[in-house]
Amino acid sequence: MGIVTEIILPLAMAFIMFALGLGLTLADFTRVAKMPRDFIIGLASQLILLPLIALFLIGLWNLPAELALGVMIIAAAPGGVTSNILTSFAKGDVALSISLTAIISLISVISIPIIIGFSYNLLFDGDGKNININKIAISVFLIVTIPVCIGLIFRQFASDFSLRFEPWAKKISAVLFALVLLGAIFQQRENIVEYFAQAGLVTLALNVVMMLVAYIIATIFASGPKQRTAISIECGLQNGTLAIAVGTLLFGGGPVIIPAATYSLIMFATALIYITLMRTKT
Repeated sequence: MGIVTEIILPLAMAFIMFALGLGLTLADFTRVAKMPRDFIIGLASQLILLPLIALFLIGLWNLPAELALGVMIIAAAPGGVTSNILTSFAKGDVALSISLTAIISLISVISIPIIIGFSYNLLFDGDGKNININKIAISVFLIVTIPVCIGLIFRQFASDFSLRFEPWAKKISAVLFALVLLGAIFQQRENIVEYFAQAGLVTLALNVVMMLVAYIIATIFASGPKQRTAISIECGLQNGTLAIAVGTLLFGGGPVIIPAATYSLIMFATALIYITLMRTKT
């Protein structure tokens, strides 16, 4: 796993985030000032409510510490570009979805170390080990922040190239996501049934409960149905590739990446059900 963990996985993750950056413009960031209420609702739901719900659920499930940490890692991950595509299918506010994905991905260099550091200390209290918060922040900065910024710079100053390459970059990213997911499952093939049995229900609960809570909160506070749809999908579709990468790079993979794998499979099914319901209402 050495070359895969240390070279291939970070490069795959960096390319996926570079592809995300290629699809961004400065308007995706400045747009927040024009719709601060909807953005703040989505931001708070993603960065505060999602980890809190995950923490509550792992307490209910009484999971082994490694699997519980994996649940917190997927809860700490930002939304992925898939949420933007599925928001479009659901006839939601795509611009809001893109802004949430972009800004939360950049904020994750701060939020992921805080959430994972707190979770590790809570779950592994008294084991004599100290988690290196700086290492987490540097890892996220290298595989998320820098690639997104490079993609954004390309889009700003080499727009012709970016527009031509972006469709290919998205296709390559989808393939890389599939390979990372399959690799995570293959790595744990001997224990996969047991781990999926342990992590499958809690990640399903996390996904469904979070989408439902975000939907209710957005119904009360967001400016309209399109924004409600964007917020609920954004809070339900996490960047599973990043969660697997963080779990592998920081903790050597193992059971800690299984929740990200189960969540990544589950979230597409629940999102498609949600989209079908939303489209039948319009």
